[in-house]
Amino acid sequence: MVGADVAIPAGLTEDQAAARLAADGPNELPSAAPRSLARQAWDVLREPMLLLLLGAGTVNFLLADVLEGAVLMSFVVVVIGISIYQGHRTENALGALRDLSAPRAQVIRDGTRVRIPGRDVVRGDVIWLAEGDRVPADAVLVDSVNLTVDESTLTGESVPVRKRAVRAGEPHTMGPPGGEGTPWVFSGTLVVKGHGVAVTLATGGRTEFGRIGTALRSIEQEDTPLRREVNRLVVVLAGIGVSAAAAVVVVYGLTRHHWLEGTLAGIGTAMAMLPEEFPVVLAVFLALGAWRMSKRHVLTRRSAVIETLGSATVICVDKTGTLTMNAMTIADLYAPACHWRVDGSPLPEAVHSLAEFGVLASPIDPFDPMDRAFQELGARDLSGTEHLHGNWTLVREYPLSDHLLALSHVWRSPDLTDYVIAAKGAPEAIVDLCHLADDQAAAVAAQVDVATAGGRRVLAVARARFTASGDLPTEQHDFDFEYLGLVGLHDPVRPGVAGAVAECATAGVRVVMITGDAPGTAMAVAAEIGLDTGGGHLTGSQVAAMPVEELAARAGTVAVFARMVPEQKLALIRALRANGEIVGMTGDGVNDAPALRAADIGIAMGRRGTDVAREAAALVITDDDFGSIVGGIRRGRGIFDNLRKAMSYVIAVHVPIVGMALIPAFVRGWPLVLLPVQIAFLELIIDPACSVVFESEQIDPQIMHQARRARDSRMFAGTTLLVAVLQGVSSLVAVLGVYLWAMHSGRPDDTVRSVTFATLVVTNLLLILVNRSWRLSLWGALRTRRNVTVKWILAGGAALLVMLLNVAPLRRAFRFGPIGAVDWVISLLAGCAAVTWFEFDKLRRRRSSVVSATGE
Repeated sequence: MVGADVAIPAGLTEDQAAARLAADGPNELPSAAPRSLARQAWDVLREPMLLLLLGAGTVNFLLADVLEGAVLMSFVVVVIGISIYQGHRTENALGALRDLSAPRAQVIRDGTRVRIPGRDVVRGDVIWLAEGDRVPADAVLVDSVNLTVDESTLTGESVPVRKRAVRAGEPHTMGPPGGEGTPWVFSGTLVVKGHGVAVTLATGGRTEFGRIGTALRSIEQEDTPLRREVNRLVVVLAGIGVSAAAAVVVVYGLTRHHWLEGTLAGIGTAMAMLPEEFPVVLAVFLALGAWRMSKRHVLTRRSAVIETLGSATVICVDKTGTLTMNAMTIADLYAPACHWRVDGSPLPEAVHSLAEFGVLASPIDPFDPMDRAFQELGARDLSGTEHLHGNWTLVREYPLSDHLLALSHVWRSPDLTDYVIAAKGAPEAIVDLCHLADDQAAAVAAQVDVATAGGRRVLAVARARFTASGDLPTEQHDFDFEYLGLVGLHDPVRPGVAGAVAECATAGVRVVMITGDAPGTAMAVAAEIGLDTGGGHLTGSQVAAMPVEELAARAGTVAVFARMVPEQKLALIRALRANGEIVGMTGDGVNDAPALRAADIGIAMGRRGTDVAREAAALVITDDDFGSIVGGIRRGRGIFDNLRKAMSYVIAVHVPIVGMALIPAFVRGWPLVLLPVQIAFLELIIDPACSVVFESEQIDPQIMHQARRARDSRMFAGTTLLVAVLQGVSSLVAVLGVYLWAMHSGRPDDTVRSVTFATLVVTNLLLILVNRSWRLSLWGALRTRRNVTVKWILAGGAALLVMLLNVAPLRRAFRFGPIGAVDWVISLLAGCAAVTWFEFDKLRRRRSSVVSATGE
């Protein structure tokens, strides 16, 4: 029921509404025309990695190696399918936003209240709002009775805010979300208490939700640094490979006058130099990494972000619903003679009346989270006592007003002759109702200051009696209230958050809190979870007023940002990225979506998160546990560590393959060693080794104690590239040495080819073993790291090699010759010699780290 003295607008006619709908468009967010399936496929195919896969597959088909060509082509199909699916899911963010911002609505049309789809609401429509309704458009209230709205999806504030009707003479214009006692309601927010009538001022893209949608469309996704690096490397190596292959064909044809064999040697060179394993490894690692992370409550919507997660330097955390439970609970009861911290133990008698009348001043079936907190306290701690009154009757309610921020419930007991009145509200309002003396009011104010400094939201409670023979007064002030005390409520911190924050600090990852709540509440929660509060805090208004350079500087030291709105969150994310940080952003509300999209790693909460947040994010935490984010960082670091070892192995193993494909081609009289069919066989070992064996490696237990990577660090640079090249060169020296030994010992060309090929395969398998860990020895890794795939690759590779060199039909098909026991021994010894230096280098580094740790 609306106020009796309020003139409700008559609303629009159907003709007026139709004209405005045609002029302004439907009440939903505009969306770009969807890309066709062919356009999505073309956008994916333009990536250099997939072009390389297509080229390698085509070469294999031309060589009649149908199996290898089919395998490569299948990777192309799978990667295209995954990319299109992920792109389609990403583009659903605006669709989810449209669904949330356009619920059904009750409006007045032609003087009659009707329910219409939210998309049909237009400017000037008169909207009826009741408890549980979602507001369909931005509007100004012309009437309000005890109306409270949850605006957390827009502001991040955990506590619903009270609304009032616009006053006479006030302009009918919109203001910003958030804050108590404003007359504006916003599309997509939720009415949690009371009812009201509002006139629509903005619909569709002109609402606050519409501004968020515009921000989402303006933020373009960037490739991860690793993907850009691999793309560049693939293009360079592909160009070098094609040039080298052409050179081999020309030189071989001119010097030996065998153009057909020269063409075959050129194709072999191209196959040796085209590192098709790079895109395969990257695709497999990210796909299987996403699957493994899903087992630990982290769903990956864009798999490329996994390697970025492992290099995160800052995690920006939305407080409400992420660090906290987003569910108010009663934490403290302040009776005049007793302060009781609610911890699950029985309440003392001194606070029973305070709890009892707090429950009586709450709705019987509450929707508001603070009212629910009172009901839960009563059900848990007053059950079985005389302080719960299931048989009492609610006679009258006195609602909150602009002049008195308190409400009262009048109850009638079958056992009492008088009415019992329970009141709760803002402490200053209850002090006013109880007519406390100045010294008593000052004592209450001091107690309120103590509670709010601890991050509590404070309400006061009072009681009164009124003779049942008289008429109830028109105002609450006419009751003779007795002050009972204060109740401190808070949004509790999620279990395990403090430990997760500490682990982030150990890993060199800074945690920054971003919230729409008040600074005092934010600082209290920050202290509770162990955030560094030495830099103080910044509010949204301060952030908005700062120059970009100053914000970037302050963002490096401040860990708490309060009263933040979407534009300010977005500005903070951009400032952190300008500082060179790799930024992860967690959130669950619509207000978080632009920052989630702009961050390097957008992380949405799965249970409490809105569809908009989940669609805008790259990762979704299904259990809403901040600890799962830390687990994701650990897994991301482990994936990158294993990926680096796999890529290093690919580089190392290609050096001897390229060398033995090129060197004999440029020296007249030397037999060719690696023909296309033999290189294809090597690929059958290399591909599963680098994409399965290394992906299945256990994560190093020390991974979170290792220095985090810089934003501009490269996988193929510094020590990593040097070690890979040295492994490849030492392998090439060993294989070339065996080749020269076999050739100068007078063995036939096909036997020379067999011995050299055997050495190359042995070296290949040993490179797998030594690269499993760059910290543990080969034997240490075999003993302590379980990896079933290693056994299968070693056994399968060795068995295939023995079959190729000993089964006559296979030997002839691969143009090999028979070899003896001495040849086998030489191949094994040469392979071991090629990798032994790396084992000594690992031993040296382990001893060095021990000396550093002990200070000796």
